[in-house]
Amino acid sequence: MISVELARSLRDAGLRWHPETGDRFVIDKPGVDDDVYTVSEMTVERHDHPTGTFLGFNGTTEWALDSVSAAESLWLPREDQLRELLGPSFVGLTRGSGTDDRTVWTVTAVIAGEHRSFAAVDPAISYAQALAAYITAALE
Repeated sequence: MISVELARSLRDAGLRWHPETGDRFVIDKPGVDDDVYTVSEMTVERHDHPTGTFLGFNGTTEWALDSVSAAESLWLPREDQLRELLGPSFVGLTRGSGTDDRTVWTVTAVIAGEHRSFAAVDPAISYAQALAAYITAALE
């Protein structure tokens, strides 16, 4: 799973979230961004209103929360979602070894006409780094 900081960099680069069942998120406020929630019909439902999308908490562990706006939430996209968002710019994912013998995953993507590589110990992090670079280049 990507970090809250990396998710913020994706959002700040321009990634927009339209909550769907199975999406993970945190409430983007200091002191409460440690708890990861999942959009689900049973515990966290998406409610679309003219004023915006709200995430309603129905579960017993979230009893103190009624709802939070999607704008106050931070999406933590999964590996498959990140790969899909890269779309046709995605070239490949390779597995290798780092200098400390840990597995390193490298995503290669075409960004601004050039093949670029992004390596991390978690493939989701590699995908997120590539997506952030892709969005930034597309908006320049």
